[in-house]
Amino acid sequence: MEKQLKIPKRHASLEKRKARAGYLFVAPFLVGVILIYLPILLDSIWFSFNNINIDVVGENRVIVLLPQGFKYYTEAFTTDPQFVTKLLSGIQQLVFEVPAIIIFSLFIAVVLNQKMLGRAAFRAIFFIPVIISTGLMESINASDLMSGAAEGGIDDGSGGGGASQIISALDVELLFENMKVGGDLVKYVVSLVNNVYNIINYSGVQMLIFLAGLQSISPAIYEASEIEGATAWETFWKITFPMISPMILVNTVYTIIDSFTKKSNVTMSYISSIYSGNESKATAMSWIYFVVVILIIAIVAGIASTFIFYQRKD
Repeated sequence: MEKQLKIPKRHASLEKRKARAGYLFVAPFLVGVILIYLPILLDSIWFSFNNINIDVVGENRVIVLLPQGFKYYTEAFTTDPQFVTKLLSGIQQLVFEVPAIIIFSLFIAVVLNQKMLGRAAFRAIFFIPVIISTGLMESINASDLMSGAAEGGIDDGSGGGGASQIISALDVELLFENMKVGGDLVKYVVSLVNNVYNIINYSGVQMLIFLAGLQSISPAIYEASEIEGATAWETFWKITFPMISPMILVNTVYTIIDSFTKKSNVTMSYISSIYSGNESKATAMSWIYFVVVILIIAIVAGIASTFIFYQRKD
């Protein structure tokens, strides 16, 4: 009898197996969004179009929704004098902080990616502020800073003003007096230096992402550029910067979201302050705020995608 040839089973390609593993890892998050967060989001949208009243019927408390349409959405722009001002102030704060955080985290990542003694310890030191500035530690830290300011202590650059700032506009003007630098740039430099505490606090995650991107670059590329006689400056702008440009986009989007949702954001603080008085109005403002954040992220991602370099795998 002739032996039957066994047809080998086709195994999934590496890319398909990676895709399956990716879906497996995000499955708990997707299930949580669909079962927990999606119903809450739908209720939030519904509440923003209604006025919430609580009536007592016998021994039970009944929630009564009175339809209001787009009333609270229009009031946020027409009758509320502070919402638009707070929103613009938050966007202005974003414009100043995001470039500084991205540049600082990239600089630190490039430095920590070099071969040096105690590199792991330095990475941990720069990531410690991320742990300190979250949750309960953030509240304790904010209370300490406020109490220190009330007692007339030295400002560490986390905010505030007055004579306790690290530098003043006069110092920068004296430094740039012969460089024909405008007053707006002087104010920007002063604000960055005086805000160095927050910049370091909010750069830890971005630094780790940049480090991961830098370590994924093949050393053979740097060896080839060194053989060709490229300088360190040329190597950074011709190799390092293009190769980590996807990480720049990721960190920019992350920083924008982080800046818009942190407790110190003026718009978030204002919405939280009026929530106890009028939940429906605060909910409508929250959705307006959400749409503005999504539009800003879409604009930034569209602009950044023009210079993003993606390495071809083939």
